[in-house]
Amino acid sequence: MNKIKFRIVVLLSTLLLIPVTWAAETRPDTLVEETAQEVLAIIKRDKDIQSGNKAKILNLVKSKILPHFNFTRMTRLAMGKNWSKASPQQKKELEKEFRTLLVRTYYKALAVYSDHTIKVSPVKNMAGKNDATVKTEIIQPHGQPVSIDYSMQKIKSAWKVYDITVAGISLVINYRGSFNSKVRSGGVEGLLKALNKKNRTLEAKDREKEKSAAIIIQFKTT
Repeated sequence: MNKIKFRIVVLLSTLLLIPVTWAAETRPDTLVEETAQEVLAIIKRDKDIQSGNKAKILNLVKSKILPHFNFTRMTRLAMGKNWSKASPQQKKELEKEFRTLLVRTYYKALAVYSDHTIKVSPVKNMAGKNDATVKTEIIQPHGQPVSIDYSMQKIKSAWKVYDITVAGISLVINYRGSFNSKVRSGGVEGLLKALNKKNRTLEAKDREKEKSAAIIIQFKTT
């Protein structure tokens, strides 16, 4: 799978993570099933989200999606053996930058998937387990279904996602290669600078697009 297609499908996978109210001991597959249907319903009825309203989509991501990720574990897995090289402060900064990168990547996808459906497979033999893989398929209007597996861990009574595997490719392992490369060339501090630069570049692009859109709207109304 090429990088662009992988990125698009990973973005789509966030649709499964919008939470609804559930009992404390809800199974992870039940949680995924219920939240998938909830988010699709939200998108179908919200014209602002469908049209790409950045403020609404970002608010949706930050308030509804992020609480269901274990970003500390995701960052540690993405860092691999280099995690031990980071100081406590660097670990906090790495998690913050990684979270920001994923947020800025994810929010752009939520507006365009109202015509997709999601099939969730039941997880077997859950008794006493605190770790599970929830297997799903994204059914597209055109093209083959795409498999997405969620690696989830129960922390106290809440299930958290710590990895997403798209068509056999792990999200955290996919990032690990680029993270390792940055650490080899510039140390942990070099990786932090690269992540910060990437996030600032994405932010600048977003501002430029907003400015261009505002100019177009103003031109059309004059």
